Amino acid sequence: MHAQCLIRENPTKQARIETRVTHNHHDHDDHHHADDHWRENGVKVIPGNSLDPNTAQTPGMNRATAISKARAGAEKIWAGTVTIHPNAKTGAHHHGDLESIIYVVKGKARMRWGEHLEYTAEAGPGDFIYVPPYVPHQEINASRDETLECVLVRSGQEPIVVNLDIEPVEKPEDVPWIDPIHR
Repeated sequence: MHAQCLIRENPTKQARIETRVTHNHHDHDDHHHADDHWRENGVKVIPGNSLDPNTAQTPGMNRATAISKARAGAEKIWAGTVTIHPNAKTGAHHHGDLESIIYVVKGKARMRWGEHLEYTAEAGPGDFIYVPPYVPHQEINASRDETLECVLVRSGQEPIVVNLDIEPVEKPEDVPWIDPIHR
């Protein structure tokens, strides 16, 4: 038997300690059964060369699924990749009630958002982008000669993409990120 202490933060920002007791599988007769369970229902590694392009698409980008219920057994998230060719942009769209996180791997992303795509911000390699539910947005590759490559994670399994017909403003307002916690 092993005890493991985990420190978790509660909503009031006070740390609490949670102790979990786990049993060593060797202490039980069901050792072999437990190993089989985790073999089939444990960690999944999806090779980068086996992503599935058969997912909802938006004009101007290519999405490919890595993690989903069907591919990995994920219950609450979807993850994949997004590629936007040099100097290309997507159509305006939103993802319904899903939250999205975009991690820029390579290239320079320019995001526009709002009812008329009136706001803009840029992100480069190592940057994260958060897109709340129902926010109309557009991804743009800000480079004329480098492909934009990103990892995308969503808060649900449904491949919701609502493509929008939006007349964008000519000159969007640049919105810098200000850390709300460490101002």
